[in-house]
Amino acid sequence: MYLALGSNLGDRAAHLAHARARLDALPGVRVAAASPVEETAPLGPAGQDPYLNQMLALRTTLEPEALLDACLAVEAERGRDRAASPRWGARTLDLDVVLFGARRVATPRLRVPHPELPNRDFWHRGLAALGVDWREALAAVPA
Repeated sequence: MYLALGSNLGDRAAHLAHARARLDALPGVRVAAASPVEETAPLGPAGQDPYLNQMLALRTTLEPEALLDACLAVEAERGRDRAASPRWGARTLDLDVVLFGARRVATPRLRVPHPELPNRDFWHRGLAALGVDWREALAAVPA
């Protein structure tokens, strides 16, 4: 399963490092590999600072929504309040479940494969660095 990390507020590198360490320490979760960190232009509202982005390959026994809950808790540890931020606004830490093996998830809280995967070239590069062709990964997920 693949998780995207992003940060454009504060000590961006420290936020990503915190996320990697906290995820790896969670019961039932191991960080198997990490792409290089890449600085990218922000998406969304104007006036934001550049992002640092990274893709992680995780091994997990958690179900998708349990992993989402863990990600939201890690974001909150770094000061992120999703309810108080504009969509695609600046954030200390953003964790997105991008792919969950060949599973499709469609709940009110979570959609996997992430619907923005085809549109985010920095995710494509992160996945490629981990040996994953995003188009093949999408094709492997049943409709």
